[in-house]
Amino acid sequence: MTPQKLYETLKPIQEQKGYFFNKDENMTFQLLEGLIVNKERYGYMACPCRLASGDREKDRDIICPCVYRVPDVEEYGSCYCGLYVSKEWNEGKIPHVYVPERRPPEKLL
Repeated sequence: MTPQKLYETLKPIQEQKGYFFNKDENMTFQLLEGLIVNKERYGYMACPCRLASGDREKDRDIICPCVYRVPDVEEYGSCYCGLYVSKEWNEGKIPHVYVPERRPPEKLL
C-alpha cells in the first residue's frame, strides 16, 4: 500500500461521511505514510500522532479514524492530527486552532 493508494481509497469513503483530507497534501501524505508504517508495525493503522502500545485492544480508541475525530472536527473543524478536517476548515471559513488531546491521560504512554 502506498500513501497515494490509501488516499484514493479513503477519500471518497470519508467525504461521504463529511470528513475531508487536509488540503495540505504534503502533510496529508506524511500522515498517511505514518498510518501505513503503523499498519506494518502493529497490524492496524494506529494514529501516527500518538504513541501506540502495540496492543490492539488498548489502542482501539486511536485506530484511525480515532474515536476522537468526531468531537474534534465538530468543535475545531480538524482532528488532533489535522489529517481529517471539515469542508469549512479546508475552505478557511473557520479558524485553524490547536486541537487539544482528548485521549484520557491513563491511556497515554
